[in-house]
Amino acid sequence: MVVYKRKKNTRQRGSHTHGWGSKKKHRGAGHRGGRGMAGSGKRADQIKPSLWKERYFGKFGFKKKGVKEDIKSINICVIDEKIGDYISKKLIVKEDDFYVVDLEKLGYNKLLGNGRIKRKFKITTPYASKKVIERIKNANGIVVLTKPHKSEVSQPKEKAEVR
Repeated sequence: MVVYKRKKNTRQRGSHTHGWGSKKKHRGAGHRGGRGMAGSGKRADQIKPSLWKERYFGKFGFKKKGVKEDIKSINICVIDEKIGDYISKKLIVKEDDFYVVDLEKLGYNKLLGNGRIKRKFKITTPYASKKVIERIKNANGIVVLTKPHKSEVSQPKEKAEVR
């Protein structure tokens, strides 16, 4: 066991490079070409071609301040195809002539109008396309929107009187 060990710094006095090899090797990050992804810039022939993709440099677009609601949509034809399964799980109920559907129970929040409508539906949903609302009405069905449509919310403001 060593009783007394001198500091490394003291031991290396007079060694000229203190264990770093050549003088030039113990410099800043310049010796290794910068830190991290440095050297991928516009000047000199570094690793730029392999790094530069379509939008590597610069800033693009806008940042939305509000949190955008995640929209999960389903086509009316998918509901029509899986109606037997949904009825057996009691997610869809038949009342009179109508199949009563609450889309949020099914895990969706928007109804789209792709496919044929063979049955009468009464569908409650936060969002629905104009096309599907029209098509369900033509099939003697009903669509109940739980959230107001954009056109209903945004109305022209009245101008203040100038005195």
